[in-house]
Amino acid sequence: MSSVINQLEDLLEGLDPVVTEDYVDFTLKQQNEVQIAKGITPSAPANYVPVTKKTVTYIVMAAITNDAGDVLFMQEAKSSCAGQWYLPAGKVEPGEDLETACKREVKEETGLEIMPTTLLAIETASGSWFRFVMTGDVLGGKLKTPSQADSESLQAKWVSKVEELSLRARDVIAVVEQARHFKLAKGMLHPHLLPVNTHYGRLLMRLVICGRKMANPRVHVLVSEKTAAHLPTCEINPTKSIHSTLKKYMTELFGAEIPPHRPHGVLSVAYKPGVDCDGLCISVLVSVRVPLENVCLIDKYTWIELSQTVGDNYLKRMGKDMTVPLNVLR
Repeated sequence: MSSVINQLEDLLEGLDPVVTEDYVDFTLKQQNEVQIAKGITPSAPANYVPVTKKTVTYIVMAAITNDAGDVLFMQEAKSSCAGQWYLPAGKVEPGEDLETACKREVKEETGLEIMPTTLLAIETASGSWFRFVMTGDVLGGKLKTPSQADSESLQAKWVSKVEELSLRARDVIAVVEQARHFKLAKGMLHPHLLPVNTHYGRLLMRLVICGRKMANPRVHVLVSEKTAAHLPTCEINPTKSIHSTLKKYMTELFGAEIPPHRPHGVLSVAYKPGVDCDGLCISVLVSVRVPLENVCLIDKYTWIELSQTVGDNYLKRMGKDMTVPLNVLR
């Protein structure tokens, strides 16, 4: 089980434990077989391949604050929302990693050059639409003025009172509050976390499921033994919400009686564009809220006890704001 411990230590650092995709425990094919057995027509093809801007949409958004708490906004040029204000954001291009996309969008829409420092949130609608919200530091450049208006934006400015703007959409209000909160916290929230450049051919979700026993206060983590020991991993259904995929996978792990649990947030995200596929892997921390003696497991899954140090570190990450939020928008 030493390899699993190494994976857990990597995840605490925001890294991606590079493991073969043969370790995926619940593939789309298997999910479809479950649906067919219930007389339900599957909604996603078993051979689904994520391809940027074709079968999967990745969006980056930047929430940049200065020392005064002002937030960087841009004024839209698109005819559908011309004149309204929004945070710098846009679609990731084929062959582009997430950090590069974020820097490009900010430069094109505001004139400023930034260095992303951390993810603030990952937002998802269906399992094939993801928005990565980042904050960062300004390195240079000059704010775009109305005289520099182009198809990307009309202008940009630092804003102190967001409520006074005519916004393209109000979803940015919560993002602004989160960016300001992170700025003021000065390292008291989750560690800085940026996407790891690891390539995957599928959309995957890795689970770090922790719990404790009545007879033993140390933290235990769930391990799959379907192949070599590894953290439970499933393929994300591109036509369903992340919540739906998580619920179905938890049923595969625990049966119909899923124990009370809480998904805390993201420990790491890995994305690197490929030649003909652009998958990702999101690692999510989940805690079981009842003693493990009261939890039933399906075959080929088991609990392993963590050392005091690793266990305590995972307990800390279960605190408020100690993981990157994974938000389902609709």
